Amino acid sequence: MIESAHGIILRRRLLTETSLIVQWLTPGAGRLATVAKGARRPRSLFAGKLDLFYEADFSFTRSRSTDLHTLREVELRETHQPLREDIRRLSQAAYACASIEQATETDTPVPGMYELLRKFLAVLVRQPPSETLVFAFELKLLQELGLAPALPETGLTPGTKKIAAILSEKEFSATGTLRPAPAQAQELRQFLHGFLIFHLGRLPRGRAAALAEN
Repeated sequence: MIESAHGIILRRRLLTETSLIVQWLTPGAGRLATVAKGARRPRSLFAGKLDLFYEADFSFTRSRSTDLHTLREVELRETHQPLREDIRRLSQAAYACASIEQATETDTPVPGMYELLRKFLAVLVRQPPSETLVFAFELKLLQELGLAPALPETGLTPGTKKIAAILSEKEFSATGTLRPAPAQAQELRQFLHGFLIFHLGRLPRGRAAALAEN
């Protein structure tokens, strides 16, 4: 049975010399993996359509025996090209994808997670990357999981609590004007480091690179 979906590519890897496994995040079908047969051939119908962070409409044939489905067609909608032109943007986008991949199950609808990633990538394309943008993503991710920290009950200083509350509640674009003091940024960084490990079991890969200044 052929199904249609709209999604963002979280990850891709080689399956054979000519084929790829493409991991998608979709609002309705959740996180799912597809095989793009012959995708690496020069004249493939998938040529130029399957890269990290690409957003597309696609169709696939669902496997009856495994969670690896067969990709049939892809209609590209957005490439988020600036993410590949800046190493810090690239690192932050990769960290967001890794975090969502770790926090979600396959074939489980996650419309909130999908919107979270879509909005994060859209802002990351438009404004300079920053550690406050990463903190905002982490706090919103925890909210989606029902694991948001009860900020008044934490040991954070009042100013840092206020910053965390703003990052949790406001749109991602608000991070462009928020300038926490270095001590506040470090405090929030360390708090979220421990909080993520406690609730997710381990830190999503790539956090250090996503928060690096250069």
